[in-house]
Amino acid sequence: MSKTNILIVEDESIVAKDIQHSLKKLGYTVVGICSTGEDAIKSTEEFKPDLVLMDIMLKGDMSGIEAAEQIRAKYNVPIIYLTAYADESTLNKAKVSEPYGYIIKPFKEIDLHTSIEMAIYKHERSEEHTSELQSRQYL
Repeated sequence: MSKTNILIVEDESIVAKDIQHSLKKLGYTVVGICSTGEDAIKSTEEFKPDLVLMDIMLKGDMSGIEAAEQIRAKYNVPIIYLTAYADESTLNKAKVSEPYGYIIKPFKEIDLHTSIEMAIYKHERSEEHTSELQSRQYL
């Protein structure tokens, strides 16, 4: 099985490096680290990651939720939010973008690993189901 390629979107460099270290230890490949929503969209197009770990509150004009909505619409890449914000308002805004997971910082590596594996599996199953439906249309 090939390694899962992950894009990290986190505006605090120390936190981003910590996440990168955890991911590498768990056997994932980090294809890039971005600090803004705009860069996240560009990097998703460039690196074509299997999954994006997205902080919700980012520097710049675009929030992580706005970036996630565009990434999902344009590239159909699963997003897991990795955020310090667990308030009801943020959670409700995040739900609308249909993330594959929501991890509260500080996180445990096992939570990160479990959420990534579940998201990848769910996304693959969703893709299989979609192509199965499309092939039935042509019969």
